Amino acid sequence: MNNKPVAALIFAAGKGSRMQGFEGNKTLLPLVPTQSPFQGERPILLNILQSLPEGPKGLVINHKREEVIEATKELGLTYYVQPMLNGTGGALLAAREFVENGKHERLIVTMGDVPFVKGSTYLEMTDTLLHSHMAVLGFTPEDRRQYGVLEMEGDRVRRITEWKYWKEYPREKQQPLRVCNSGIYAFHTDTLIRYLPMLAERPHKVLKEREGTMTEIQEFFVTDLVEWMDHDGLRVGAVLAEDENEVMGIDDLASLQRAQQLSKYL
Repeated sequence: MNNKPVAALIFAAGKGSRMQGFEGNKTLLPLVPTQSPFQGERPILLNILQSLPEGPKGLVINHKREEVIEATKELGLTYYVQPMLNGTGGALLAAREFVENGKHERLIVTMGDVPFVKGSTYLEMTDTLLHSHMAVLGFTPEDRRQYGVLEMEGDRVRRITEWKYWKEYPREKQQPLRVCNSGIYAFHTDTLIRYLPMLAERPHKVLKEREGTMTEIQEFFVTDLVEWMDHDGLRVGAVLAEDENEVMGIDDLASLQRAQQLSKYL
């Protein structure tokens, strides 16, 4: 199995509303700035693509999608439009054709704003699929607040619990929850295909601001797959990133400038 190509799906649809002063797709922001933090070379997305294993690549797009396509048109990617920004599960469902019709046995799902995950880390995740149906990339930050955590039993991940829920746990239950979720996963493709109908049928109702008004929308979450698979007796494993910089997401100007500084040493 290890010699066969590994497919990768990259989520690059989001608007990046916290990146004040930038209207483009943040996956195209530079890691090597020139005139300003928003102008330069080595786009985040290209850095990610260079680190992923060889194999088919799919890109989920929405915001400024024409710019993303233009910037990557020579790279042999397949594009999938996420018509509504309705969660990570919604992005996965938007690329359902890529998952179901590909010739790959293993699939990496990663985020388009997390540029420093090493190629060796992605390979470790796919190697974990030798004895698991799904693998989660975790990390241990200095401050766990705001992050989802991996609830584990031994080396098995039982569920991923978001901050707004686990912060209500008793202190003794919170204490051992040290590993946080990076939002990056690897799957046996045939296993994932079996769970896509369930994902499509089980949206969450959440309140989100849309054009200045709080609106109830339906969102879908990849994290649900962990608990469903575990409930069915399937094994979900975990891989630990070397440090939290490896899985840092670029959400705002401060994190972009930090990433640009880090990239000088990578």
